[in-house]
Amino acid sequence: MTILQASFIAVGVVFFVAAALAVFRIVRGPSILDRMIATDMLVATLICTFAAEMVYSGHTRSLTIMLILAMVAFIATVAVTRYVSKQDPS
Repeated sequence: MTILQASFIAVGVVFFVAAALAVFRIVRGPSILDRMIATDMLVATLICTFAAEMVYSGHTRSLTIMLILAMVAFIATVAVTRYVSKQDPS
């Protein structure tokens, strides 16, 4: 095993831990904003995982998936923010 392979395994472990913590926060809550931040973190981790796989494999085929994920995450965050801001504070 080369140093490059070992570093990609370490990166994969870090991404797995980040995704597991994000899923834990999504399930645990307690508020909708906490869940939305955790969902954004999970999508960002997924995008970074695609980027690391592209670097490891030396291709750019996953770039459109990454852009679509970023766009959907942005739109979802704006939608949830607008929904929460329009709720009655009491």
